Amino acid sequence: MPEHDLPDRLGPLLVAVRKRLEAAGVDDPALEARILVEHFTDTTRLDALTNPDQAVDDSQRVAVVSALAARIEGKPVYRIIGQREFYGLPFTLSPDTLEPRPDTEALVELALPVVRQASAQKGQCRILDLGTGTGAVALALIANVPQAEAVATDISPGALETASRNADMHGNGNRFSTCLSDWFDRVEGRFDLIVSNPPYIPTTDVKGLDVEVRDHDPLRALDGGADGLDPYRIIAAKAADFLSENGHIAVEIGHTQKADVENIFTNEGYALERMARDLGKRDRAMLFRPL
Repeated sequence: MPEHDLPDRLGPLLVAVRKRLEAAGVDDPALEARILVEHFTDTTRLDALTNPDQAVDDSQRVAVVSALAARIEGKPVYRIIGQREFYGLPFTLSPDTLEPRPDTEALVELALPVVRQASAQKGQCRILDLGTGTGAVALALIANVPQAEAVATDISPGALETASRNADMHGNGNRFSTCLSDWFDRVEGRFDLIVSNPPYIPTTDVKGLDVEVRDHDPLRALDGGADGLDPYRIIAAKAADFLSENGHIAVEIGHTQKADVENIFTNEGYALERMARDLGKRDRAMLFRPL
């Protein structure tokens, strides 16, 4: 796909990229054409609307061609541009991290009142984010509550490096620290909120995931064990040693896992306080408190 096969004007370039994505069976070719073209030509939607004849130089077309080929081969569009927005903030991605996805914003919405209440009552709120990845959940929370600070754990050094870069990019590095830890193993102290978007896909289901997820998201961030519930068992069993008085636990779940996750936490002495649904109106996040 040589670059001279693509138009050298912004408006026609967008149309050409959309048509090629459409022919490749991409779900939302118009949106993804915009994302790729705007990123690699350093333009905006307004530019395309008000100046569709704006010239696109050869180096930019080369970049668009390369990105288009990668997308047609199955690489997710946000992996190609190297970042994705979550809860109004940009997040750099890396091979060690999941993409933060819009459904996970339900977890942030569920946890924010806890963070605000603890901050109002105590003047601060300490958050522990287990399996932080890009840092999206913890960083979204502390970005919205200036009195909050977070400790973020992950078993991947690369993920923690990515999360730290994102914290610095948002200007919140002074309220965000990382800990290389397998769940609670190296964690110290107590926290007003323990939050996690853990791996929750059953091992046997991983192979059946869309190629964009299976081949590009890190496996250990997806595989939740034989029934997808192993991380919840670990969190429920060990969290009491790390919760402050009146502390809470908030977790993302697979949309069919509500009853199983509630049973796990109930058996460890917790009560379900609230739930949140995702954009598709499916059960997506659960908030627990000790009995």
